[in-house]
Amino acid sequence: MYTNYIFDIDGTLINTEEAVLGSLQKLLKVNFKRDVDQHELSFVLGIPGAVSLRQLGIEDIDLANRYWNDYMRDYQETIHIFEGIQQLLTSLKDHSITTGVVTSKTHQEFQDDFVPFGLAHDLTHVVCANDTKLHKPHPEPLLKFLQISGANAESSIYIGDTIYDYKCAKDAGIDFGLALWGCKQPELIPAKYKFEHPKDVLSLINID
Repeated sequence: MYTNYIFDIDGTLINTEEAVLGSLQKLLKVNFKRDVDQHELSFVLGIPGAVSLRQLGIEDIDLANRYWNDYMRDYQETIHIFEGIQQLLTSLKDHSITTGVVTSKTHQEFQDDFVPFGLAHDLTHVVCANDTKLHKPHPEPLLKFLQISGANAESSIYIGDTIYDYKCAKDAGIDFGLALWGCKQPELIPAKYKFEHPKDVLSLINID
């Protein structure tokens, strides 16, 4: 049914929630003397760091982002690949299916936070936040993926964990699969597919 499987990274391929929220909380406390509960920061999951910082009223975005990325290293041991992801990517590759990622990470964050896990070699095309002017939930990142991969929307599926991912896919005309293993509010996201475990994605290969 689908010949192109496109993935979000954070909350879909790797679990970075504790690292993202913990390091942001540290940034706000250390650099801006603001004590903010992690629950109040969960809105940042799934959108670029620069967008998140602007929404928090921070003016020097570049400097704050550098500190945020530095603090992320303090939480590196909390980041891990979700169970079943490596097997999923290997199985898709074995079926000659094109895979890639559309992420809100910058290229540097992609290199620092994702590449060390060894999954990147299974992903043919990558679209990072630097690659488009507009970001999720706008469809431009997925449209950029279609452009660079030569894929078409009808034969593609985007798999992510947030409402931003869903809206991006919907407006790009691409079917959406919700990664329940990383999703916090599944009842609010009307995905075409809802996958309990990464292995469940493989059921789509057998759909006529």
